[in-house]
Amino acid sequence: MTVLVFKTTVVKNNQIRHLRPLLNRLVEPEGRWNFDLEDCDNILRVETRQQPSQFASVLQKHGFDCEELQ
Repeated sequence: MTVLVFKTTVVKNNQIRHLRPLLNRLVEPEGRWNFDLEDCDNILRVETRQQPSQFASVLQKHGFDCEELQ
C-alpha cells in the first residue's frame, strides 16, 4: 500500500459526500481515504495501490483542483 497526499480545493463536507462513492470505487477493499479540511491545503490522504493520476482525474472531472504533494 502507498499513502498518497493531495492538495485540493474541496472545502465543504457536502462536496466530500458527493465524491465519496467515486473515491470508494477507486480504493481497493483494504484501501482508505480521508480529507483534512482544517488544513490550509484541504488535504486528501489515500492509502491505495492505485496511481495518483486516477484520484486527481476524478476530482478534476468534478470541478476540483487536485495536486499530489511529494
